[in-house]
Formats: sequence, C-alpha cells, structure tokens
Amino acid sequence: MEQEEQETPTPRSPRTPRASSTAYSLVLAIMSKRRTWVCLFVIVYAILLSSSWNWLKTILSWYKQQESQSSASGWPALYASVLLGAVFGLLSMVAALAVAVPATLVIWITVVVMLTFFGKPRRVLVVEGRKITKEIIGFVFKTLLKEGNAVAAVCAVLGYFVIFRRNCEVD
Repeated sequence: MEQEEQETPTPRSPRTPRASSTAYSLVLAIMSKRRTWVCLFVIVYAILLSSSWNWLKTILSWYKQQESQSSASGWPALYASVLLGAVFGLLSMVAALAVAVPATLVIWITVVVMLTFFGKPRRVLVVEGRKITKEIIGFVFKTLLKEGNAVAAVCAVLGYFVIFRRNCEVD
C-alpha cells in the first residue's frame, strides 16, 4: 500500500515546461541553434563596424572643417586623434567582451562544478558561487578597461602622427 502511494505521480502544476506556450518553446528551439548565435554575432558586429565607420567619417570631416577654418594649430589634430583612439578602444573592448563572456561562463561553471564534487553543502556552494561570480566579473571588467585603454592610447598616438604627417605634407 505504501509503495502504491509513493509510485502514484503527483499532478503537474500549470507552470511546468510542458504546459508552457509554444512561442516559448519556439524561442528556445531557435536560440539553441549555433547558427542563430553566429548570425546574432555577425549582425551585432556589422552594426558596431557601421556605426564606428560613421563616427570615424564624422571625426575626420570635423577635423577637415577645423583645419580649413583655423591656422596651423595642432589642437584639432590632437582632439581628432583622441576621438579616433576612443572609438577604436571602445570597439576593441566590445570585441574582447564578446570573447570573454563565453570563456568566463565556462570558467564559472567549471569552478562551481568542482566545488560541488568536493562535497560542499548547497548553502556554502551558493555563497562561494556568489563570491566567485563577483571576483570573475571584477577581473574581466578590469582587464577589459586596461586593454581598451591601451588600444585607445596606441590608436590615438598613431592617429595623431598620421594626421600631423598628412598636415605637414600638405604645407
């Protein structure tokens, strides 16, 4: 009698995955495909490259306008090169973030699974998981800022020398 009571299935609540809408299932099916993620990745980068290309054209047209209006001052070239460096720095940080997020998730999952295998209780696992998450996100953010700033500085210096050299050749 006790076995019969234990074996009888409990009725499912209306919020189980089987009772969910077909739209949710369709979204899950689409997002589980690798092609979908590749297409999203390509679309996002196409938008980023298009907008950064427009920013670059805007910066260079502003510089040409300032160059034609002012005398042989180097300030417009400095401003333009700093802006060019900022655009390339932001673009490099976004590109690095696209690579860092999946790698970070794999690392985080690996560490949490290893903690589970070492016999940590669930409460300790949750606390340790939160600490690890904060540390990983902080490390990734600091690294992204450092690398983005380095790329921005290099691009700004190179941009200044290219603009200054072009300015000297014109004179």
